[in-house]
Amino acid sequence: MPQPSRDPALHVRQYACNESWVVAVEGELDAQTLPPLQRALEAAAKNWPVVVFDASAVPFADSSTLNLLLQTHRATRLRIAGAQPQLLRVLEITGADAALALYPTVTDACAAIAS
Repeated sequence: MPQPSRDPALHVRQYACNESWVVAVEGELDAQTLPPLQRALEAAAKNWPVVVFDASAVPFADSSTLNLLLQTHRATRLRIAGAQPQLLRVLEITGADAALALYPTVTDACAAIAS
């Protein structure tokens, strides 16, 4: 039985919040859909000392996403906001949750940066 096709498009929004840059995405993250997020995070890391990744609308993320987040973390101060259970599980299993700053919301991540 053929698998239903899914929309590989990833919707990326970006905006300033306090003294940081927020990169918000909507959609599933895997090797096929990751390039727009990768471009956004790389540009943000070059231009902002703190980057907030809003993962609140990401129902699925694979190991390629984890790799990108760790690369971004090495390039700037990365905050992850609103991670959904599946992404949180990937971070916990790999131990990345101990290295990355996790916040329940973008507001919390931005407030932590401002204080």
